[in-house]
Amino acid sequence: MTDAAQAGAGGWSPERSAAGGHNPYLIAFVVSIATFMEVLDTTIANVALRYIAGGLAVGLDESTYVITSYLVANAIVLSISGWLSTVIGRKRFYMICVATFAVASLLCGIAWNLQALVLFRILQGLGGGGMATSEQAILADSFPPAKRGQAFAIYGVAVVVAPVVGPTLGGWIADTYSWHWVFLINVPMGLLSLFLVGTLVNEPSGAEDERRRLIENGLRFDFVGFALVAIGLGSLEFVLDEGQRNDWFGSTMILGFAIAAASCLIALVIWELLRDDPIVDIRLLGQRQFGACFLAMLGTGAIVIATTQILPQLLQTELNYTAFLAGLVLSPGGLVTMAMMPITGKLIGSVQPRYLIAAGAAIAGLSMWHLTGITGDITYGYAAMSRIYLAVGLPLLFLPITTASYEGIPPDKTNQASALINVARNLGGSMGVALAQTVLAQRQQFHQSRLVENISPSDIGYQQTIEKMTRFFRAHGSNASDAASQAVAWVGQTLQHQVDLLAYIDVFWTLAIIGAIMVPIALTLKTIDLNAPARGH
Repeated sequence: MTDAAQAGAGGWSPERSAAGGHNPYLIAFVVSIATFMEVLDTTIANVALRYIAGGLAVGLDESTYVITSYLVANAIVLSISGWLSTVIGRKRFYMICVATFAVASLLCGIAWNLQALVLFRILQGLGGGGMATSEQAILADSFPPAKRGQAFAIYGVAVVVAPVVGPTLGGWIADTYSWHWVFLINVPMGLLSLFLVGTLVNEPSGAEDERRRLIENGLRFDFVGFALVAIGLGSLEFVLDEGQRNDWFGSTMILGFAIAAASCLIALVIWELLRDDPIVDIRLLGQRQFGACFLAMLGTGAIVIATTQILPQLLQTELNYTAFLAGLVLSPGGLVTMAMMPITGKLIGSVQPRYLIAAGAAIAGLSMWHLTGITGDITYGYAAMSRIYLAVGLPLLFLPITTASYEGIPPDKTNQASALINVARNLGGSMGVALAQTVLAQRQQFHQSRLVENISPSDIGYQQTIEKMTRFFRAHGSNASDAASQAVAWVGQTLQHQVDLLAYIDVFWTLAIIGAIMVPIALTLKTIDLNAPARGH
């Protein structure tokens, strides 16, 4: 079946191809370079925070604005990148974003104080936020619908593997060199991406025609919609990232941002529904197919990003792993994901997306359930296997969700659909991290209060433990007074260790529930006729 014969599916036609005379799989690889760079940077900076704080002589809490500023800027531009991509042109907008990201990375690498670094991270977030939308739209333009699953498999390797590589690479760079190189490594990758995209990628003629029609009809920028998006999503990201550190709604600042986020996002829905040319097409979320994909991507982002942060945190704080070794726990999962991507890409052409997504969600939930069995002496293999289980499920989530989200979407809405799906992934990640950290803190308090009930001077078991440990420390050279103090301290440390482990178990139970909830959401997707000629069968 020729590509021309598949033109009826999703409105695709050969003249819309961004590949031009080049192999479309080469284009998929080229646009994935910048994706890998941007997603890698999101996770790699987390590992280097304490090095950044030390290098710039600021507190660790202050250094977290390096992460928050990027995510806020990223969320703002991501939500309107579909509109910008249509107006400016997909290839042009993409190259502008890559160039902005590379220049901002250079500036971040030479930042002289925290204020400068935060400013440059905002600029970096503005560049990074526009990449994913343009990349996915270019892929959708380069491949007929029947082959998009395989195209997104190549793209998906970058999106899923980069967060796995990030902690390992970030820990190694920060330990071996300095935090500056966490940002400077983006510069050569950005230049390579610019050269290859400029040389190989075409601006689809169909997309150019849409752009000209939009401009001829009067280019009206939705300033109100943009303001509502910027304030609403920016405030929501701030609340999610800073809430736990600032006691959530016990903080006047967090409460103020939460009210601003809720008010603006509600107003955004009403405002955009009343407009003929919305900057964010909210109506897409009302479609059964796209709405279910949006919710599924929220859950996927929550599980992936939350575990990418919380598992290394557990290994470093409770099991004394270095940042590099904690990152290595995630690495085998990255290899499994890379192996699963092409397999899943082929399955998409023969298995209903809803069944693949449901299977992926179930596997993700089971991998989280596996982690509820952690103890204070789990092996490297136990921790790594949990990530391998998750790695099997991730391609079954990411690829079918991305592919199914474009089903039935007209060509002029491709940019908008891509923007919203990427908003879901990023927003889901922030929600997942915020949920995980909140559950961790609250359950630590709960388990602390319950376990302390069993520690009192009158308790026989407690007295026997203190006597036993006192003898132990005396046998190792301490005098009677010091040995007694050390015994009490040891009991306190052991108690805190158990409290922390129980709290982490509760976090993994919570993430397992999210995976379970995603299964029925996936099953609400429409059945797609996989034998239709338009899909190449």
